[in-house]
Amino acid sequence: MTATPELTTYPETYYAGAYWGPRKETPEECALRTADFLNLLASCDPILAHWYKPARSRKDARKHPLMPPDLPTLTEMFRRGVNRERGGPAIERLGYSFWFGNGEAGADSADLRITCGDYSGANPNSCVMPLPKEGPGMERILTAPVLANVVRSMVRPWDPDWAFATSDSYEDTAREPDFAPFSLGWITYVSNRLGRVPPLPAPVRVESVEDKGTLILLTPERFTARNPEHMALAERVRELLDRAELFVGAPPSS
Repeated sequence: MTATPELTTYPETYYAGAYWGPRKETPEECALRTADFLNLLASCDPILAHWYKPARSRKDARKHPLMPPDLPTLTEMFRRGVNRERGGPAIERLGYSFWFGNGEAGADSADLRITCGDYSGANPNSCVMPLPKEGPGMERILTAPVLANVVRSMVRPWDPDWAFATSDSYEDTAREPDFAPFSLGWITYVSNRLGRVPPLPAPVRVESVEDKGTLILLTPERFTARNPEHMALAERVRELLDRAELFVGAPPSS
């Protein structure tokens, strides 16, 4: 698979995300999961150790830290993020969401978008974090050990069906169909609820995450869509996951 012109023109960017199906939860329960997540995330890298309430400006946000996590504050943020029609009551079945940042600018900027408590299936639950695009923070975070810890930090409190850290360019190039139960990334977590991960060829590493599921690390070096060997390895892994009936990229059975 050859690189597209966009891949050779612009720097490759990355993000991490965790996703799970309908799960009815209160704002308090969402806040507790978020607090656990932020505490775990803080140990991954210094720029992931401080977060602030959303505000009109970065200067204003820094007046309202979310670390150490305060459950009443996080609960209130989720309550404010409830879905509702204009002028109407809260639609609790659609869950709660809010978006906040680490208060940094430029290279060290990071954001978190969390949707929790949807039990209708219409507003998918997720925790998504675009990763730094340049600078020392990016160089530290975009390594297999650190990103694996970021994904584990998402898995433990959120108990998602799947999670990953991936290149935006790779996702655009090898996008899974909507009916696929998960997407493959540089680092991918698959819950045991979706199935068992088979043995995979070197240099891929497969690790258990407690008794919850399996972490797949495609390459020890930074995975990039510009590297034909990385792309070929990802395609091979996808084929093996299909054979194991995890149905990555496979059409639904009739």
